[in-house]
Amino acid sequence: MSNLNTAKIIKQLQKSYPDTRCFLHYKSPFQLVCAVILSAQCTDERVNMVVPGLFKVFPTAEKLAAAKIKDVEKLIKSTGFYHNKAKNLIGFAQALLQLYGGKLPKTIAELTQLPGVGRKTANVVLGEIYGISEGITVDTHVTRLSNRLGWTKHQDAVKIEQDLMKIVPKEEWLHFSHRLIQHGRKVCDARKPFCGVCALSKWCPSSNV
Repeated sequence: MSNLNTAKIIKQLQKSYPDTRCFLHYKSPFQLVCAVILSAQCTDERVNMVVPGLFKVFPTAEKLAAAKIKDVEKLIKSTGFYHNKAKNLIGFAQALLQLYGGKLPKTIAELTQLPGVGRKTANVVLGEIYGISEGITVDTHVTRLSNRLGWTKHQDAVKIEQDLMKIVPKEEWLHFSHRLIQHGRKVCDARKPFCGVCALSKWCPSSNV
């Protein structure tokens, strides 16, 4: 895809999806990380249904760090993969206290030392809490659309992120994933993309229009 078409797609995404706030519910940086950990292979809507109960019982890192895994599992079961997620949540809380005194660090390298925190979660946290752009968040929607738009040929999130960082202006990194995720949810469906109503179809090599 030409640089001109890429620029046009990014501009259209900006126009179509001006609202780039995080749709996960949280009241503290600690709670945001927990919500993102729960969002793996799960919708934001489901996570937002679960977190009020979780944070009512375990509102802080100190409370969660001392939790029993079975108690956490009961509260998050409907998000799927609940055993691993409960393990990661408790491990994250314990490491956050031990390594950083309970305060979230401001670099990807430091954040990814915490259990359950990969580059995706780290990018979300840095952008949402600190307004820092170290990279681009890559989830399943971003993976799918980046391939369909011809921006990458990879399925590995780190390689996709590297490809996107080369073509997306850095000042757009904080917002780009939010826009692409919204487009993936509303238009570019995984099974049946609605190319006939897609504002990007004229530039998309995968369009069936």
